Amino acid sequence: MPRSATASLRAPATSPASSQAEVGRRLHGLEQRHHGRIGAYAIDTGTGRVLSYRSGELFPEASTYKAMVTGAVLQKARRSDPGLMDRVVHYTRDDVVANSPITEQHVDTGMTVADLCDAAITVSDNTAANLLLKQVGGPSGLTAYYRSLGDPVSRLDRWETDLNIWRPGEKRDTTMPSVYARDLRALTLGNALAPADRTRLVGWMKANTTGNARIRAGLPKSWTVADKTGTGSTYGATNDIAVAWPPSGAPVVMVILTNSRAADGATDEKAVAETATVLAHGLGRAG
Repeated sequence: MPRSATASLRAPATSPASSQAEVGRRLHGLEQRHHGRIGAYAIDTGTGRVLSYRSGELFPEASTYKAMVTGAVLQKARRSDPGLMDRVVHYTRDDVVANSPITEQHVDTGMTVADLCDAAITVSDNTAANLLLKQVGGPSGLTAYYRSLGDPVSRLDRWETDLNIWRPGEKRDTTMPSVYARDLRALTLGNALAPADRTRLVGWMKANTTGNARIRAGLPKSWTVADKTGTGSTYGATNDIAVAWPPSGAPVVMVILTNSRAADGATDEKAVAETATVLAHGLGRAG
């Protein structure tokens, strides 16, 4: 987003309590301007400071789960199936669903599980995600993985592309910003994965090509961002989850989940970018 727009969202340094209140006020204003709902949770991993907004409400995951299923696959390969990442998965043309730019090119040859992880994260390839889900027991297997992370809320119930259909009150394929941020932190910065696997996951997320107008756009260009986006097919669901490293200091974990108030609402990447700006300034980390 334009630097002038970013600058207009800046706030002076304040106490944690007043900063949280200011963030709430600003995000409420963004909701009004964008005619939608915003769920946000940010953790400064250096200070432990947290900012949140609607963080206990359910939102559709959309494709953000692809980072999580990749974590589940990496863990399986490490713990019980050491050859998994190099194994070639074969599939047919009938398995290919919409938005599968990489897998649709490799029907004749198949793809390694590692390449499926790359495709699922860097270009949000839906067929790759379905094939990864099969490696961990399907949607219910990923839900079980969430539970193993200590997450009692997040769930996956359907496959691509049906999981992208959401309406208010829907519980399938949903999460809460607060628990999802803790999951993301565990996978990318914590001990949920072995160090080499953690590095691999973060590397794929840094190489993501679908998030340039979302959290990345709301943070200073000097920051390094590893993210995974999600875009629903109803109610304009527009998400991004990220770990972001400023030039100095500890990384910040951000989960931003949004949706329109209208069933035919459009994708709104600007709302995500502006939310990221508000969160970074609220944490005093926007410099």
